[in-house]
Amino acid sequence: MTPFDKSSIRSFRFVRCSLDTDSGVARLVYAFDDGPELTETVSFPGAPFTLDAPRAAAAERALRLLHLITGVSYYKAAVPGDIRVDDYPIDADIAALLDLIYVNGLGEFAYRNGLDLRERVRFPVTAAQADAPAPTLGLRPHALVAIGGGKDSLVSIEALRKAGVEQTVTWIGGSQLIGACAARTDLPTLNIGRALAPELFEYNRQGAWNGHIPVTAINSAIMVLGAILNDADQVVFSNERSASYGSLIPGTGEVNHQWSKGWACEQALGEYVQKHVAADLQYYSLLRPLSELAVARQFAKSDHYDAHFSSCNRNFHILGERPVNRWCGVCPKCHFVFLALAPFMPKPRLVRIFGRNLLDDVSQTGGFDALLEYQDHKPFECVGEGRESRAAMATLGERPEWREDALVARFNREIRPQLDAGELSVAALLEISGEHRIPTDLWERLRAHFAT
Repeated sequence: MTPFDKSSIRSFRFVRCSLDTDSGVARLVYAFDDGPELTETVSFPGAPFTLDAPRAAAAERALRLLHLITGVSYYKAAVPGDIRVDDYPIDADIAALLDLIYVNGLGEFAYRNGLDLRERVRFPVTAAQADAPAPTLGLRPHALVAIGGGKDSLVSIEALRKAGVEQTVTWIGGSQLIGACAARTDLPTLNIGRALAPELFEYNRQGAWNGHIPVTAINSAIMVLGAILNDADQVVFSNERSASYGSLIPGTGEVNHQWSKGWACEQALGEYVQKHVAADLQYYSLLRPLSELAVARQFAKSDHYDAHFSSCNRNFHILGERPVNRWCGVCPKCHFVFLALAPFMPKPRLVRIFGRNLLDDVSQTGGFDALLEYQDHKPFECVGEGRESRAAMATLGERPEWREDALVARFNREIRPQLDAGELSVAALLEISGEHRIPTDLWERLRAHFAT
């Protein structure tokens, strides 16, 4: 294998993509310059798939969208200024969507590596005009609901169950934790396989650029194709209002670790899917009008998943160590979920879930300070807004069972006097508000459920 030298790379190529409906395997092929082909596979259970002509055409459009979005995993290895699509034409609509996803979805990656992608990412427009609007396929009323093993997707699943929406709990990859959580729902499940090109890991060892990618956008594109293959008219994620809020970096501005979970990405991708893939395929986040604290309140209403869920990111690294328990107790996700649930859950129950009281451990001070945006910026993780963390901590500071714990007592003593008391209300953050793409009839049924 030729050594990988990112500085010598001049172009990134989308070579070709294919879908074998007999096996359910999609192959996505990329290359740098004239180098070796990098082939990723995505495997959809349930094959063979029999598609009529309109659905076959829609599947091809979804496959190309998947090929183009998933390319971000490979493009980032060298971030060359020349992007080429060898196999099919690119119109202005998809080029604009890809520019948006690559520049913003790689925002944290660019910041950490000292790169400016705004002048590098330019998808070529090679089609004279856009295709005709996508047709209505007559997809059956059914939701593919993404599950990640954490509290958010479980709140969505139970809300859809209450609303009487038929659903299949769907995840990508081989996580045993997610599989166990999905089984706990007692609903139909769909586990889609994804295997990255093995050469990418070797490139990383040889000094390729590396860092965070917009994985939610990739998973969304996978599930859009999965919905067409499985005759489902909805792809549902569980990204809340808080996901649109990034980390404010002095001298840099806002960098959003979870940009592809935010409203801007959901809106752009959802509109593209309905316009260019299938007019009756809805892509939306069920929790978009809710804050992280509002989602935590919903989750706390039932203990059905207490022994099964986990939001700890150390459980989901592609490579590297896994925590022995479901919660490592030291990462920003563990810190935030503990803090967000604490105002809505009996203390013994919460401590039992995590195995210890994270707020009575002085070694965790720095981690919680970052959540509070106190002498630090919000962590590069999928956590709530600083104002949510401050309001949750202030609430605990007023409760006898919490206020003597080391970090809560410190907050009351050192941090709270510096804050505006009017901005520490949890109730204000529980209000349902903001834009969303939830189908109108479903939202009317769910609004009262979320408000209680």
